[in-house]
Amino acid sequence: MFDLIIRNGQVIDGTGQARFSADVGIRDSQIAEVADLSAAVGQLEIDATDQIVAPGFIDVHNHSDGWMHRRPLLESKVRQGFCTEVLMADGLGYAPVDQFTAADWMYYLRTLDGLRMTDYRGWETLEQFMMPLDRGNCQNSAFHIPYANLRSLASGFGRAPLDDYQMQSVCREVRVGMEAGAVGLSTGLDYIVECFSSTDELVEVCRAMAEFNGLYVTHVRYRKGTIEGVREAVEIGRRAGVAVHISHLKAQNAEQVQPLLEYIDREARQQVDFSFDVYPYQRSSTMLSSLLPYEVWEDGPLGVLSRLRTPEIRERFRSSLQAYRLPLDKMIIGWTAASGAMEFEGMTLAEFVRSTGRDATEALIDLLTEAGLGVLLVFHNGDDELVEPFLQHDLQMLGTDGILVDHGVPHPRQYGSTGRFLGQLVRDKGLMSLETAVRKLTAWPAERFGLTDRGVLLPGKAADVVVFSADNIATQSDYQAPCQWTTGVSHVVVNGELILQDGAVRTMSSDAAGNRQLPGRFLRSQRCV
Repeated sequence: MFDLIIRNGQVIDGTGQARFSADVGIRDSQIAEVADLSAAVGQLEIDATDQIVAPGFIDVHNHSDGWMHRRPLLESKVRQGFCTEVLMADGLGYAPVDQFTAADWMYYLRTLDGLRMTDYRGWETLEQFMMPLDRGNCQNSAFHIPYANLRSLASGFGRAPLDDYQMQSVCREVRVGMEAGAVGLSTGLDYIVECFSSTDELVEVCRAMAEFNGLYVTHVRYRKGTIEGVREAVEIGRRAGVAVHISHLKAQNAEQVQPLLEYIDREARQQVDFSFDVYPYQRSSTMLSSLLPYEVWEDGPLGVLSRLRTPEIRERFRSSLQAYRLPLDKMIIGWTAASGAMEFEGMTLAEFVRSTGRDATEALIDLLTEAGLGVLLVFHNGDDELVEPFLQHDLQMLGTDGILVDHGVPHPRQYGSTGRFLGQLVRDKGLMSLETAVRKLTAWPAERFGLTDRGVLLPGKAADVVVFSADNIATQSDYQAPCQWTTGVSHVVVNGELILQDGAVRTMSSDAAGNRQLPGRFLRSQRCV
């Protein structure tokens, strides 16, 4: 007797091998058999005729941290087939913190990761932040060690280099995080605190996780140029003796595509154990506050608004806007926390500035002030076809970089990444075989991030499964109407429990005491094993 049998499907097992006809039997939260089970019985059975049965998808780069605490099921991700979220990307996280930094991080991350100041529940360590997600969400979760948090704990938010005592403190936190099951260390070198880190500093910190086989996962210094930023990451990995993974890698224009790919193949992968993730869009999204000059962050996020009132900071912001590679009419307000400002969502910054009748610098600083820094932008920085050569590369895996908001016009990657990848790009444009594409969503990220019991449909592996139509899977979201579900995914199973059935979210049952045990687990990386 099986708990669940998925019958009559075409199995793509995640390994990259050709699809084959088989049934999948699940028992006690694990894959029990992948075979002809026509003589067997399941307590629950699914008919997957004319559909693909694949391992549950893994999102290696996202901003789901706070939302997984706020909502037991992220429908925009589950409907794409995602069973696992790897949290604390870009070196930014809600932990580790202490009594002196917690409020700053809650304030700063609202736009990216979803929690409000009132949501703080006293956690300090990474493990304390992650444990409530174990059986507390329908998806699995794993985590990076976010470097900005470590640096702010050791030395505050300023630009001074770490002294020997502070470096010892940071390296100790790295070891604590790795022992708690982190996949590795993440950085976002265009962002707060970590933007002040030198190459030498990052080498020394990464050496602290080398004994754990930790992965250096980095949003490189894109502002210095993509190839230059990737070169620095490779140097850090080579000198520290750790593997390197580049977050949301893409060229900034068509002229950069071939040189960047040639650098990866001729140098990067020859010097270090190298990989990268890409989402299937060229256009990007992040916080308006990321355009502020770095010195505005030296007193921490809670000190930013007072610094924005100073004439010198305003003048430097004016200069940085003029020097930025995109004009204001290519940057869209996707979301804002400013009271009464929802009418501006969907406007370009140029349109917003004109509507105020004010100078751009003054208008945007006023918007940031009214929103408590809570403004999300979508950047129209090139044709989406520019990412296709990166998606085809053998070292690529998919990470959505999705940012969930409760209103507005956000980037469609939060809702449509797998639909666009598997549908419009793999099926319709033929960028690669479906088997290769599924591997990039399953076995490859599971192997790379040390999630060794996930990613393939083999007996003994965890029963994370997605059933979808290869003919019909597609994104319905676009830049004008981004908050539309991906279609074509009929069933999603997490640790043996159905969370999406026949295209509908399944209600989770409660025990006699009214407690609800959700199927998602806190996953500890096995890279160091």
